[in-house]
Amino acid sequence: MSLPICLCQVIALSILFISEVCLAGKEIPASFVFGDSLVDAGNNNYLTTLSKANYDPNGIDFGSATGRFTNGRTIVDIVIQALGSDELTPPNLAPTTRGSLVLKGVNYASGGSGILNSTGKLFGDRINVDAQLDNFATTRQDIISWIGESAAAKFFRSAIFSVTTGSNDLINNYFTPVVSTLERRVVPPEDFVDTMISRFRLQLTRLYQLGARKIVVINIGPVGCIPFSRESDPTAGNECSVEPNEVAQMYNLQLKTVVDDLNANLQGSRFVYADVFRIVYDIIQNYGSYGFESEKVPCCSLAGKVGGLIPCGPSSKVCMDRSKYVFWDPYHPTEAANIIIARRLLSGDTSDIFPINIRQLANLKLNT
Repeated sequence: MSLPICLCQVIALSILFISEVCLAGKEIPASFVFGDSLVDAGNNNYLTTLSKANYDPNGIDFGSATGRFTNGRTIVDIVIQALGSDELTPPNLAPTTRGSLVLKGVNYASGGSGILNSTGKLFGDRINVDAQLDNFATTRQDIISWIGESAAAKFFRSAIFSVTTGSNDLINNYFTPVVSTLERRVVPPEDFVDTMISRFRLQLTRLYQLGARKIVVINIGPVGCIPFSRESDPTAGNECSVEPNEVAQMYNLQLKTVVDDLNANLQGSRFVYADVFRIVYDIIQNYGSYGFESEKVPCCSLAGKVGGLIPCGPSSKVCMDRSKYVFWDPYHPTEAANIIIARRLLSGDTSDIFPINIRQLANLKLNT
């Protein structure tokens, strides 16, 4: 590539950088998304893995099966639209996620992934959090080369980073049916949680070192209440499976302390602790008051006493009205549930998201 052409591209991208982050005078923060299938926007479409959602009936209310593990939009889709974006954050592995498009943000999330690199190995390929951070580091260098180090630092300082991970470390690692039985006899849950927390602290610190300053940390939801866990635990009856929820809360308690520590020690940052466990558990316990008719049986189901045995697929039975179901499939919420979760993260009080909500975070001006 000749030097004049290269310079023209850099100038064009710099102009786009200025214009892309503003709409009608209002700044729209770029969104960088890390996590698992709860927020995967299609990265697993490009992997050799059993954890895929790029087939019907997934995306039935989205318009097509994009690789999102739900009937419509994910939580991060709803949040970025509520902040004013007219486009959803694209998956990193999509060949079209290049050039000026990344200045609006990138989604690195991968279904089946977790904090620990051993998590999700039964699925085949997946991009665990360490590898997602590696991918972001590559994006970061590209942006620096386009707009310069100073402008890039300012850009990342205003962007919103979100990390939604940890569920698979329990569901598809520590509590994997049959496979993990021996491990649970040898490794007490306290030790496993300590390992998760130690690793995740390092990962969040690395994200800060790569330039992230506004970071939303999503805790683990009530994984014992998903249809898969109800199905897998013969002692659960009509209730949630107790032990996965207890371990999730054990982890969440330590995670809250980590977020407090990072806020105190990493200068110029604002980490936000999102209590999705509390929000989702409230939805499940009071589903009728939210307009739902089913909090146990997923909309897309095939087998099992609550339809939680087999992932959603072309041969599954799909409910007619997705807005009446908390769960889309054995693992993931419907768009209707995601909307409630997203609204509470966007505008909720400190019992839902601490110390500030996402709207407040987006408007926050941080010192260098």
